[in-house]
Amino acid sequence: MKQKDVALIMVIAFISAVVSFLISNKIFVAPSNREQEVQVVNKISPSFQNLDSKYFNSNSIDPTQNTQIGNNNNQNPFSD
Repeated sequence: MKQKDVALIMVIAFISAVVSFLISNKIFVAPSNREQEVQVVNKISPSFQNLDSKYFNSNSIDPTQNTQIGNNNNQNPFSD
């Protein structure tokens, strides 16, 4: 390398260091500017109020029960 090449590399490195320092000050915010107010969530109570009788009653359909459609007694329906 020639002496001009070394000097050019040092100038480019200095300029890029200054530019990166200025850009990083714009991107990374100081700790004093990072504060933000948030909403406080109310505590959830473990007790339930009276449930709506429209949805929770003794005549409701129980989705956990097995439902058989048709009259098929085949225990292995996907066999050949």
